Amino acid sequence: MQFIKYAGLSARQFDISIGAGNGYTLRMKKNNASIGSDVIENIIKTYPQLNVVWLLTGEGNMLKQEEPDLPDFDQLPKEKQKEIEQIIEKKIRERQEEELQRLLKEVTEEIEQTQKKMRDKDQR
Repeated sequence: MQFIKYAGLSARQFDISIGAGNGYTLRMKKNNASIGSDVIENIIKTYPQLNVVWLLTGEGNMLKQEEPDLPDFDQLPKEKQKEIEQIIEKKIRERQEEELQRLLKEVTEEIEQTQKKMRDKDQR
């Protein structure tokens, strides 16, 4: 939300710019929820001036040009490296869980359709 305000965008304009659904950003803020790794990737691609470390941890400056000597990941303190790795692992697990849920729903719907077809066939 800080960057959206800084950029002079509405939440809707920001959502559109990163390819997120309408209301995504405000919903994440309201629910104090984590954003998906795919969304983080789109933010970084769309707004390359953003400091990735700031985006993930809130540490440092928001924009890259404000901090020209931004340390590489390997130069960050071990606790920050671990924090970033944990965030990434959590996002990967969330994405895998979402994909598994989607696949489960598809399989369930397919089974239900097949059962319905079989019942319809038996009734004829």
